[in-house]
Amino acid sequence: MRFRLTPRDTSFYEYFSAAADNLVEGAQLLASSMQAGADHPGIASKLREIEHASDEVTHAVMRQLNSTFVTPFDREDIYTLASRLDDVMDHMEAASDLVVLYELDVLPPEYALVADVLVRAAAVTAEAMPRLRGLQNLSEYWIEVNRLENEADQLYRRTLARLFGGAYDALTVLKLKDLAEELEAAADAFEDVADTIETITVKES
Repeated sequence: MRFRLTPRDTSFYEYFSAAADNLVEGAQLLASSMQAGADHPGIASKLREIEHASDEVTHAVMRQLNSTFVTPFDREDIYTLASRLDDVMDHMEAASDLVVLYELDVLPPEYALVADVLVRAAAVTAEAMPRLRGLQNLSEYWIEVNRLENEADQLYRRTLARLFGGAYDALTVLKLKDLAEELEAAADAFEDVADTIETITVKES
């Protein structure tokens, strides 16, 4: 057992948990916006508020990082984890915004399926964050997120096949493709978060 004479600031764990909880709420809102008849402008407005709240969490981490002498783990990893959690929210907020800007009232079924993948990825990420403090029992988390990202990849390919199958005009294809890429980017960003946590776990073990 290693003893430390200087106490480490543990508030970072609370910030990471808060950021992950925001992702859960954001993913659920995004999933609801993929449904026919959804209040897209209202949902986009709510998601924008959550995105702003996530930005505040990220800024709080950065301020704390600049004022803390001893951190719970590598400073660069703290910065990377905070940034990547923020990236997920940015992509989800952007996807919701595209639905409104492009006036996409009816979406192909694959979009709701991808949004459901994001909901599940957000849930397992939020569940994993409290375990970051002890760096225990986290391998199942990053394995599951990797599996979910692969599922999102498959749905993305199915989406492209549908879009280029001739059922949509060229302008609609471009709009729907932009949205599909933003959803795929959100899934990739969740995997980036999991990869960062795996890196931290390996380095600190």
